[in-house]
Amino acid sequence: ILSRSKSSISEQKLVFYFLLKLIPFIMLLAFHIVLFGVLYLSSLLLHVYKRKNDLKGDYSSKLWDNGRQMVVCLWDLYGKLWHGYELHGVEKIPEGPGLIIYYHGATPIDYLYFMARLCNQKGRLCHSVADHFTFKMPGIKLLLDIFGVMHGGREECVQILKNGHLLGVSPGGVREAFFSDENYNLLWGNRKGFAQVAIDAKVPIIPMFTQNLREGYRTLGKIWSFRWLYEYSRLPIVPLYGGFPVKFRTYIGDPIPYDPNVTAEELAEKAKTAIQSLRDRHQKTPGNILRALLERFDKHQKDD
Repeated sequence: ILSRSKSSISEQKLVFYFLLKLIPFIMLLAFHIVLFGVLYLSSLLLHVYKRKNDLKGDYSSKLWDNGRQMVVCLWDLYGKLWHGYELHGVEKIPEGPGLIIYYHGATPIDYLYFMARLCNQKGRLCHSVADHFTFKMPGIKLLLDIFGVMHGGREECVQILKNGHLLGVSPGGVREAFFSDENYNLLWGNRKGFAQVAIDAKVPIIPMFTQNLREGYRTLGKIWSFRWLYEYSRLPIVPLYGGFPVKFRTYIGDPIPYDPNVTAEELAEKAKTAIQSLRDRHQKTPGNILRALLERFDKHQKDD
């Protein structure tokens, strides 16, 4: 009997350790299920709306407004419930066109929350530039078209701005998403195309940063094999994990006005400095997941 009892305890310990080892994989799976669930629910709602109203093309038409608003409310509710999402400084966004530049987390989920909140509060649609692999995801083309998401060459971006729209761009892109970390380093390299777009369109640059973004979602980008594989193939195959319900606060900085005497290199440096300033003011580094979770209960937010 004693031998059987010891054997049973040993088996229970093995099961416990096995489940403990599975936790990261469960978290990874849950994160993808929830995120992609909301994403594809958004797409499904738009397809139903399109079919019900017999709509075709012309996604800028007011006929799409109600369908777009459904999705906006879904994402705004998701952000509010899961991350207690807050947007500060929205009054700094000019009434006319502007180029919004932001730090890219492991996922751009904070940017989706921003788009939804901006649309809810101001009734404005912010067009977006996304990496090419975004457009290879099945089943979301209508969603991307409705919200003005594009791969975006320079001329197309300039035209969007000249038409009076807001446009969101993350100069760090996929590299910053995968290989930045809880220190929130900006990985822009020598990118200055976004600055040239702002100069050509004669619009201000509006810096933006989200607090605790890296504590909500992280990558395994520190593992050298994933870094090597990305550099070799340029495939977005660095695993993500997280989905922690930490506090998200997005801060809008002071616009950098158009100046015909400033070069693209100088303007890019100004934009980088502006985002670093927002980061240094609103983000404790290195980031800490537990601290970010506890901020959900902290009523005393950082100063705007």
